[in-house]
Amino acid sequence: MILEQIEKEILELAEKAEKELEDAYKGIDRICLLNSDRILSAFIENGVSYTDFADINGYGNYDPGRDKLEKIFAAVLGCEDALVRPQIMSGTSALYLAFSALLKHGDTMISLTGTPYDSLQEMIGICGDSSQSLKANGVNYEQIDLIDNEFDEGKILERLKKKDVRLVEIQRSRGYSSRASLCIDKIERLIKKIREVNDDVIIMVDNCYGELVEEREPGHVGADIVVGSLMKNLGGGIASTGGYIAGRKDLIAMVADRFSAPGIGKEQGANFNLNNSFFKGIFMAPGAVRGALKTAVFTSYMLEKLGYKNVSPRYNEKRTDLIQTVELGNKEDLIVFTQGIQESSPIDSFVKVMPAPMPGYPFDEVMACGAFTQGSTIELSADAPVVPPYALYMQGGLSFEYGKLSVMLALTNIRKQN
Repeated sequence: MILEQIEKEILELAEKAEKELEDAYKGIDRICLLNSDRILSAFIENGVSYTDFADINGYGNYDPGRDKLEKIFAAVLGCEDALVRPQIMSGTSALYLAFSALLKHGDTMISLTGTPYDSLQEMIGICGDSSQSLKANGVNYEQIDLIDNEFDEGKILERLKKKDVRLVEIQRSRGYSSRASLCIDKIERLIKKIREVNDDVIIMVDNCYGELVEEREPGHVGADIVVGSLMKNLGGGIASTGGYIAGRKDLIAMVADRFSAPGIGKEQGANFNLNNSFFKGIFMAPGAVRGALKTAVFTSYMLEKLGYKNVSPRYNEKRTDLIQTVELGNKEDLIVFTQGIQESSPIDSFVKVMPAPMPGYPFDEVMACGAFTQGSTIELSADAPVVPPYALYMQGGLSFEYGKLSVMLALTNIRKQN
């Protein structure tokens, strides 16, 4: 039994956490209720029926279930329309689809949050030599770095006054960086200021890990395009593949033409009998996000009380995504903690996590993800590049109870090693 392997001191600290974190947990429950209300209302308004789960194969023509699903995603994300498909295999895939649909040779895009996370860099052409990168196909790339976790508004607005930029991109989560993730209020303020100087530029938000964490989504505050993966929040731990792109109707039409072919757009694309799991995934997503958030808050509390430095976010800080980080300071503790998460996973618990290359990333990675769906990061996972300062990135947890057990075991393992 896992509880029998956990040190007494860790168990006692966990009991103390339950009392001290009561208000934080209540806040998470409130957000879960509000988002559940939005999702349930969207199901009812769109008249979802059991027949919408029918297996549609071949070209995928005439799938009313697919159409209703996309209307639900659009409503939940505060957008006019959405493309939600199993053929979009990841958040990176969704981002590339959106970029390549909306940016043509000679267009300029700007990242407003500095250097994007690792898997996007080769896609853009910052590194690597792919002939299919944006830069290789004539797209001009610029970036404006954050200053102390804040948008450099002066520089952004001055640049956009020239009105020669096609698209700006905001990465909501931190990725593999030490900067804080960006809350909806900050994104809203920037969007309003951008619209005062440039009403034509497309504002795109990479929403990965952020869905349903706050009361509003980027679409509710003026984002033109919002992109994410069903391997994360909105899949609810049930969707076994897929991604989404939501936004303005005219822009989604362009993305859909790129996805299938001009003249076909959203009208084709077989669902591979996944409609049921996609509907169920977004329906269960608020509860999955709640479990992941409580796990993250608990983890932060435990790490801080055990003396770890550079824990972010802190347990009493506002959250805008699922990611919890801590700098463990050395390679050995990083590996042991990750191994503890894997050992307490329901799937592949016997696997010994070790540093290894990973597609799309420039450094060796450690990755614990004993998930029912391969690589599903809404299920509890922990990963990190094996480079100083040996910062661990943890996210997910379908239920708080399972997440809590895993974190306590991982902390026990580190203490035993030391």
